Amino acid sequence: MSHLNKEKIAERMKSLQAYICTALEKVDGVSLFISDPWDREQGGGGITRIIQNGGVIEKGGVAFSTVHGEVTETMQKQMGIEGNSFFATGVSIVLHPHSPHVPIIHMNVRYFELDNGTFWFGGGIDLTPHYVIESQAKVFHQGLKNICDYYNIDFYPQFKNWADDYFYIPHRNETRGVGGIFFDHLTAEKAGLTKDEIFNFCIELGENFPILYKQQVELGKNIPITEHEIQWRNLRRGRYVEFNLVNDRGTKFGLVSNGRTESILMSLPANASWEYNYQAPNNSREKQTLLSLKKGINRLG
Repeated sequence: MSHLNKEKIAERMKSLQAYICTALEKVDGVSLFISDPWDREQGGGGITRIIQNGGVIEKGGVAFSTVHGEVTETMQKQMGIEGNSFFATGVSIVLHPHSPHVPIIHMNVRYFELDNGTFWFGGGIDLTPHYVIESQAKVFHQGLKNICDYYNIDFYPQFKNWADDYFYIPHRNETRGVGGIFFDHLTAEKAGLTKDEIFNFCIELGENFPILYKQQVELGKNIPITEHEIQWRNLRRGRYVEFNLVNDRGTKFGLVSNGRTESILMSLPANASWEYNYQAPNNSREKQTLLSLKKGINRLG
């Protein structure tokens, strides 16, 4: 019988945040995270840790939260849940690098429980290169597949397709980046695993996050940068902002559950751009990147 309860899950999530921050400081090589603890009036709180103006990372955040309270009517409508009270805990990460040759990266692992005994896990990791290089995308996807296959060989193909669908910007008809994996409402029955095993899967994703990102950093950080590439980077950041504010369910949940706005919006870059009716020149790297932002691409091929 599992002795894994919500308190133990929250404590392990908090430890995971600390582990990831320490590892990312080594990847960055210059800046350290600052810690910003906060309390939620309706119940719970968290710690938002921010890194800025580093050797690699221009702005990044690793947020831990544990929130609980009444299931409001708005939450019922937004999430389609039934219950009187909820408990949610997790770690969320977004890193925006200086270099247009190093990708933006996001990760989230979370646990949700209702007072009626219903529980599930969610999360995933996805990569948003400013310039899509398929060989680098393959390295990233292979790393995720290796983790998934250890727990269930069906996870990677299912979660990869889920990521393609989730990290999609309908009003642009393009994916946010080269995808990764995404899963939500993952129960023991759906996963074919025990509660402990699903939790271990989430933790392993989190512990591998700095390793996966370091690979991407090393592949791009020493490439020279032009002003044109910086302008393109900022345009791609603009797309990232659009998705997070318009489409992302995690952002919406944080806002409708009266989460801390500053922590919810820590995923946004320090600077981004929107150029009216931008058209990438034919045969340019920018055009090739846009053509690569499609669902269903086999990144391991």
